Amino acid sequence: MATELDISIQDPIWETIPNVEKLVEKAVNAAIAAAPLPREALQKDLEISLVLANDDLVQVLNREYRQKDRPTNVLTFATLDSAMPQAGDDLNLGDIILAFQTIEREAAEQGKYLTDHLAHLTVHGTLHLLMYDHQTEDEANTMETLEIRILERLGVQNPYIENTY
Repeated sequence: MATELDISIQDPIWETIPNVEKLVEKAVNAAIAAAPLPREALQKDLEISLVLANDDLVQVLNREYRQKDRPTNVLTFATLDSAMPQAGDDLNLGDIILAFQTIEREAAEQGKYLTDHLAHLTVHGTLHLLMYDHQTEDEANTMETLEIRILERLGVQNPYIENTY
């Protein structure tokens, strides 16, 4: 099983983070390696599209698809959520869209390194594509526990405890 990650940099501000593409690729791969996969993803080559965007683009998408007229840190569009079956050996899991300005602001407000917060949100988005959610307390606990374990493997501190640089 392999994962093909298509990374699109929609805002050059992302290039201020050294090796940003390698960072998100490593986070996606760590999440896929550690997370129990849904039945539909077993024994398949996986495809993910990851967009490094800005607040303006994410706000438009959030308004259009989620009826929330504001930017957010990460949006995911999971194909496993849809009723459209996929044929063949490859499984397109969907799209992850990250908003630079929101992520940068949150990292500063929470006393986190920008790269650590980016890794966390990339793992978080990948888990959403794998059908993990946080709508209930049990779902949130499961997802957060998995995120903590994956991030630990990446050398990133637990994002759910108060940090300072």
